[in-house]
Amino acid sequence: MQELSAAAEAVAAAIAPSVIGVGASGSGFIFSGGLVATNAHNMRGGDDPIVTFADGARRAATVAGLDIARDLAVLAVETPDAAAITWSSAPARLGQLVLAFANPGGRGVRVSLGNVAALDVGFVGPAGQRIGGAIEHTAPLRRGSSGGPLTDTDGRLLGVDTSRQGDGFYGAIAADTTLRGRLERLARGERTIRPHLGVAVAPSGVADRLRSAVGLPPREGLLVRSVEEGGIGARAGLREGDLIVSLAGRAVRNVDVLANLLEAAATSEAIELGVVRGVDELTFIVDLASAVNEQ
Repeated sequence: MQELSAAAEAVAAAIAPSVIGVGASGSGFIFSGGLVATNAHNMRGGDDPIVTFADGARRAATVAGLDIARDLAVLAVETPDAAAITWSSAPARLGQLVLAFANPGGRGVRVSLGNVAALDVGFVGPAGQRIGGAIEHTAPLRRGSSGGPLTDTDGRLLGVDTSRQGDGFYGAIAADTTLRGRLERLARGERTIRPHLGVAVAPSGVADRLRSAVGLPPREGLLVRSVEEGGIGARAGLREGDLIVSLAGRAVRNVDVLANLLEAAATSEAIELGVVRGVDELTFIVDLASAVNEQ
């Protein structure tokens, strides 16, 4: 216990200068020189926020990029005396000890200890879109902690605390290569690209029940309930009743996975979509780049 305490103290001392208070009721962290990552919902009011550093210094920041659907924002501000937090090279592990940091509205840095309670969880962001692939952990956090960093016991970034999941649990957006790419694009002021297949889908459980009702074997995937006329799904050949099972060679287990895969392949002109139609395995080629260009 003494060794764990000493390790936590050392990490807290190293990370605290990089934990930022955002506005009146949010937190953030330095992810690159002159750039602070936080949650989009901390930007309420529309004005450029004042950020507060661990030593109490306050500076005016500007919003470099905002992604409301993914609840992410990047702020540009001078950060001369504080270093960026190092990203972990490995994903969070179930049961792993974690440290959650916050500086709620600039009222001082907080740190708490917990463990990873669940992986690949989903929650609804401020725009009503589900955010998948998140980390659920037990480190207690007070109001105003959203946007703060979740680290391992070596102080390496594992996630961005974003959503309270219930009594004693918090959801953090996983700090993976996808998140890094999103933050870098926001820092450059680039708009977020989200192509849509142009289909309405039902979850895997519904698909299993409907397939069973007509004597078809169960299969993991998303059931196409309707197809938008003229959409990229329709142009590729999708029909109502098809079961989407893969995209770009990756299994599609739920809507969160499909949304993440679509975003990752947003500029692809030819990407394979795996479909089961009745008992037949089919492959369609979808042009996501054309959908992006039409936006």
